[in-house]
Amino acid sequence: MQELAITVIGPDRAGIVADITEALAGVGANLTDSTMTRLRGHFAMTLICNGPTVEEAEAVLQTVGLLATVRKIAPESDKAGTGDPYILSVHGVDRLGIVAAVTRVVAAAGGNITDLTTRLTGPLYVLVAEVDLPPGAADQLAEQLAVAGSELGVDVTLRRAESEIL
Repeated sequence: MQELAITVIGPDRAGIVADITEALAGVGANLTDSTMTRLRGHFAMTLICNGPTVEEAEAVLQTVGLLATVRKIAPESDKAGTGDPYILSVHGVDRLGIVAAVTRVVAAAGGNITDLTTRLTGPLYVLVAEVDLPPGAADQLAEQLAVAGSELGVDVTLRRAESEIL
């Protein structure tokens, strides 16, 4: 059985998730991991599934009328995450480079971003990320993020995630 990574993007419309997932189920694709969202009127979906071949998945996704890419991937290793889960949030007036600067600070501390969402609502920019941090790294990272936030003119918060929420 093959494991596939699939991305789909196109203009948002009612029924789009049903159309994609029904098409994939029709060729035996079992969705094991997925994320989907609406981005400024465009639907975007990334998923991992197993079952069909790359060619079968590509052919059935052509019938949905969206831009889709399909790649065969290696199964996830059994390596369990060793990091501590944290939630990082950023709020402030939009400006160029917020995501780049904040994520660079996290990476320099050995943090792994496992999920990240941003939204622009009028002049307000919001970033929320789930981050796995090396044990004992949170306090120093919070200080470094405060400096980066000050330079960017945004508020940055780092707090331990409740494990039952993730």
